[in-house]
Amino acid sequence: MYDVIAIGGATQDIFVETDEAKILNIETVSDKQSYLCFDYGAKIELDKLAYDIGGGASNAAVNLANLGLQTGIIAKIGNDIISKAVLQRFEEKNVDRSMIIQSKKDQTGFSVILVSYEGDRTVLMHRGANSTINLDEIDWEKVKQSKWVYVASLSGNSNQVLDKFAEFAEKNGINMAFNPGTTQIKRGIEDMKKVLEKAEILILNRTEASIITNISNNPPEYPTIDDDNLTEMIEKLKQQGSKIVVITEGKRGAYAFDGKTLYFSPTFPSKVVSTLGAGDAFSSTFVASMIKYDRNIEKALKMASINSAAVVGSFGAQTGLKNFEELENIYNQNNDFKVLIKKMN
Repeated sequence: MYDVIAIGGATQDIFVETDEAKILNIETVSDKQSYLCFDYGAKIELDKLAYDIGGGASNAAVNLANLGLQTGIIAKIGNDIISKAVLQRFEEKNVDRSMIIQSKKDQTGFSVILVSYEGDRTVLMHRGANSTINLDEIDWEKVKQSKWVYVASLSGNSNQVLDKFAEFAEKNGINMAFNPGTTQIKRGIEDMKKVLEKAEILILNRTEASIITNISNNPPEYPTIDDDNLTEMIEKLKQQGSKIVVITEGKRGAYAFDGKTLYFSPTFPSKVVSTLGAGDAFSSTFVASMIKYDRNIEKALKMASINSAAVVGSFGAQTGLKNFEELENIYNQNNDFKVLIKKMN
């Protein structure tokens, strides 16, 4: 029996940081874009270099296992050198890898993460085998043995398994947490309706929420629970049937809504080293905390914020993750870290 099975991507990540990177900001009346720039044709000296295992499902599964849940993963990798590192990580972190699919023709996913001096990142990504999961490659009998499924980003042709996977979970009484990726967000709210209504927990960031709901993203200058623009997005998403909707906003905090009460958590203080993996840490910790603490949304937001801050303070998507004992200690030592609560009409 599994507590959670995660499905989605698994990659090898290379993190590189150089102080020679430049940030170019271009602003218009209605928009602002930032670009990470390097001198064309130059050879750039790196200040930091690190290797790690990443991917949405991989990051979530490692975190869920680290939090003490019996965790399995469905992901597709190649039969190459990189695949050995991915499999080794799952073995080291006690993630059941018996549902891993290995392709003889596709390469394991690979990413190069360019980290700026501000800690933000630009990702160069080759999805590889991650984009080629087929329905007949999934061990459905093992999926039946899980209490929860955590659906991370499913890219390319792998997106085609999403609707069937959600339907299977509902039919077999399995709770589903859904953290959609770009491919799913682009489908739009109407095309995704049947999946969204099956989700016990839906988690996405503010930009994604704006795109999928077709509501303009106009955040106030400072984060607040009285954010009418975000409230409009989160209520529209809740109307699609998900039991709990969570919208994250990076360093501005995160919101959760159960249809009656809106919760807002600021970010937990942390020195920013790299933001990669923070979203996966937040989402999977929120789900694990909802399981552990009898669906206490307020506490789940706090635990998720603390754990994502730990990842932000480290160089690597899975580095810095805390277990529940460590999270509880930090939680108990920071009574001034508050979640704001607002009853909705």
